[in-house]
Amino acid sequence: MFSKFQPTWQVESIYDLPPEELRKKGIKVVLTDLDNTLIAWNNPDGTPQLREWLQKMEEAKIPVVVVSNNSFKRVERAVRSLGLPFVSRAMKPFARGLKIAVKRYGLEKHETVLVGDQLMTDVASANNFGIRCILVKPLVKSDAWNTKINRFLENIVKKRLLKENKLSTTWRHDLND
Repeated sequence: MFSKFQPTWQVESIYDLPPEELRKKGIKVVLTDLDNTLIAWNNPDGTPQLREWLQKMEEAKIPVVVVSNNSFKRVERAVRSLGLPFVSRAMKPFARGLKIAVKRYGLEKHETVLVGDQLMTDVASANNFGIRCILVKPLVKSDAWNTKINRFLENIVKKRLLKENKLSTTWRHDLND
């Protein structure tokens, strides 16, 4: 039961994912959560570090697609200045948003990875859909009110995964197995 919450990799930040390393793992497309993964939930403008990472991904021709549970209006406003395609109302932990992204952008599941900061939504969604996933440390410690409920449940799951050695207390800076 808890295995659906086990990430493929655990990396401190999405910015720790250079295109060369993704290519070595056969990844050609990055699907990413929005809040606390790509941008801080309370700072929709992003950071210079984000823009630098997105530039590297664009130069390497690795598309980045946002897959978020947020409304169309919220996601569109957040990614407008970044010029990123997106799927809103993804309904994670279900695979709905991932299915839409793969179909809409003509992707192959085995060439795709989902990056997110939550076990209960992002990791579970990727595992339910059968793609690899990267758990990242949330960009900020605070969460929107609705995410706080998930974090409470997530802590229970984390303890179990840690006990079973399926999750690490150390955040990596690469995808090396």
